[in-house]
Amino acid sequence: MSPDLAILVLVLIWGTNFSVVKVALREFSPLAFNALRFILASSILFVVLHPTRATLNIERRDIPTFIGLGLLGNVLYQVLFIYGVHWTLAGNAALMLATVPIFVSLFSTLLHHEKIGPAGWAGVLLSVAGIGLVVWGGVRGPQFGAETVRGDITMLAAAVAWSAYTVGAAPLVQRYGPLKATAGTMWIGTVVLVLISTPALLAQEWSTVSVGAWAGVVFSGALSIALAYIIWYYGVRHLGSSRTAVYSNTVPLVALLVAWMTLGETPTWTQLAGAGSIVGGVLLSKLGSSTTIGRTSVPVE
Repeated sequence: MSPDLAILVLVLIWGTNFSVVKVALREFSPLAFNALRFILASSILFVVLHPTRATLNIERRDIPTFIGLGLLGNVLYQVLFIYGVHWTLAGNAALMLATVPIFVSLFSTLLHHEKIGPAGWAGVLLSVAGIGLVVWGGVRGPQFGAETVRGDITMLAAAVAWSAYTVGAAPLVQRYGPLKATAGTMWIGTVVLVLISTPALLAQEWSTVSVGAWAGVVFSGALSIALAYIIWYYGVRHLGSSRTAVYSNTVPLVALLVAWMTLGETPTWTQLAGAGSIVGGVLLSKLGSSTTIGRTSVPVE
């Protein structure tokens, strides 16, 4: 599959996942929901790898990196994200996460993973500006103040954590492939995440959980984590970290479209301008960056 097309599939999944999670969290506590979906995602990756008798065959020098990235991307980021969303407004959270392409581009440049030209940086900034227009043009735009500052800072920290995870894992993706790199870091992170979430799992009122909420766990675990993480690193492997991160800023466009089709929420002209800015940013990013980490020994998945 074309990397660009694969990332568009990812965007559709993540754009839908916001609504799915929102409904499921009416019946699950945040940490219990997170633990369940990661257990499911890790199990799926194990089943996918097991029939092929594929093992990770991690080189000893890479073990600390796998452990560190597993904790960073699947524990720290997830905890920051869940509590950040809880402590701030949806619009604020969207703006904070829109900074991911900026941090990814900075980290990739500092680590010499990518060479990002003026067009690439313009694409990153244009996509972030587009997110701002989409959020500000909505009915429930951002409202910064003392009551949201804790959540805003937490969401910004989550954006930094995800960006570091994305860039840090890029060399592992090149050596082991998206599937194995994703599985290795996820299995490590899931163990710790479940330990942290054990009190929430024990306190969960299981008898009140509906079939719809369980369906949310399945969708979020199987698609928005297991499949989406593999697609994300498939994009990182073939498109580079920066271009993949810029694509992630198209997720709000899906959310706008879904809200329009299902809830009758007509986009404003400001939001349409933001949509155009995001699309322009994605197109510019295709012209302005090139991946420099080697690809000659990449295994075929």
